Amino acid sequence: MDLNLALQLALPEALLVCLALALLLIGAIAGQKSSSYVAALAGLGLLGAAALSACAPQGTAFAGAFVSDTASAFARAAIYAMSAVGVLLGDRWLAKRDDAKFEFPVLVILAAVGMGMMAAAGDLIALYVGVELQSLALYVLAAFRRHDAKASEAGLKYFVLGALSSGLLLYGASLIYGFAGSTHFTVIAAAVKGGADPGVLFGLVFLICGLAFKVSAAPFHMWTPDVYEGAPTPIVAFFAAAPKLAGMVLFARVLLDAFPGALDQWRQVVIAVAVISMLWGAFAGLAQRNLKRLWAYSSIANVGYALVGLSAGGQVGVQAMLMFMVLYMIDVTGFFACLAALSRGGKPMETMDDMAGLVRERPGLALAMTAFSLSALGLPPFSGFWAKVYVFKAAIGAGLWPVAVLGLVSSVVAAFYYLRLIKVMWFDPAPGGADAAPVYARGVAYAAALFCFPLVMLALIALDPATLTAASAFAGG
Repeated sequence: MDLNLALQLALPEALLVCLALALLLIGAIAGQKSSSYVAALAGLGLLGAAALSACAPQGTAFAGAFVSDTASAFARAAIYAMSAVGVLLGDRWLAKRDDAKFEFPVLVILAAVGMGMMAAAGDLIALYVGVELQSLALYVLAAFRRHDAKASEAGLKYFVLGALSSGLLLYGASLIYGFAGSTHFTVIAAAVKGGADPGVLFGLVFLICGLAFKVSAAPFHMWTPDVYEGAPTPIVAFFAAAPKLAGMVLFARVLLDAFPGALDQWRQVVIAVAVISMLWGAFAGLAQRNLKRLWAYSSIANVGYALVGLSAGGQVGVQAMLMFMVLYMIDVTGFFACLAALSRGGKPMETMDDMAGLVRERPGLALAMTAFSLSALGLPPFSGFWAKVYVFKAAIGAGLWPVAVLGLVSSVVAAFYYLRLIKVMWFDPAPGGADAAPVYARGVAYAAALFCFPLVMLALIALDPATLTAASAFAGG
């Protein structure tokens, strides 16, 4: 293996690891007073890694374990850019509460490196290393405010259930290795070219279950509502965006690079997970009054929609999934940026009742939250409508029209809780006393709202060719 080529292909990840170590050293020497400088350097480093990923050369490194192609370049660039937003939101939010620590941006960088490895994984070992690097950092981030009982509970639940999912993942990978004779996706694809035997399929089902946990797909979603409610709001914004994209790209890597010959077999499992996720996310969200829990169930449903696109298979299915996930990342980051910006008397505004009459107190944020709610609902011409058009069109094109119909039904059911939030913000009486919204959170929220609507067509014009090119990298396409 050419070491120089390997370093070129993995240059963004190598630089981020070096940056994380350097920032850790700076923080250890300078103390907590360096947290703002460390965060600024981390954000710039992540944006630089995003730019490097977008123009990274193509090839494989480390004996095929690391794949640099158009799909990984697209995913890594989006992941690192969204991680930079997460650093901005989180550091300022924590600083306002005297909880800013230099370890926060370091953990975000390490989680981002793990996500980049997930997007570029070429074998089962690289898959597991990437997943665990991401997960271990996220466990700590969930419990970052260790004096907060809810945050500590969120981190503990995430860790315990995450260990269970890692066991499923490893067991499935070991079965696949035992029956296919290799951990490399290309070799596994050759072994199952004519269809997977029962042993490989058994391992693949366990692998899908482990990955479903990482993207919070039902019925492996049990950690999501509690972690979303207990973790700090800007950290939830990070949880709900970049890790979901990384997990879905890894899903595509495993299913379309390693098991393209078993499409008809694994499609049944993916469809089942997608349908359960859509319906559970829609119906369970109806009873929620806490907005962070509500959007946890919304995220479960939205992962189901993304899996509908992936179940279509081929280039069209992967493009639909990528388009959906990027538009969803913008929506969910913007919504949680709104929550991070809102407080009353120093207390976060996180429940449905807290949003009463928000349009009269904070009209800009109320408009932004309305846009995100209508987008998540799937109302045209908001971005969420176009995202669902892509996945349902891909499903219908693959003959999966019953799945598309169930997706539409779940969207109609979920419309109730999005419209209820809009009604509360616009028509209920305002109690008054909302605190001034910080500039950094308002900026992120407004920028996301612009790309949700009215600049959605510009976003689509840019994303359509990018996602199509990225999808062409998969063997299943």
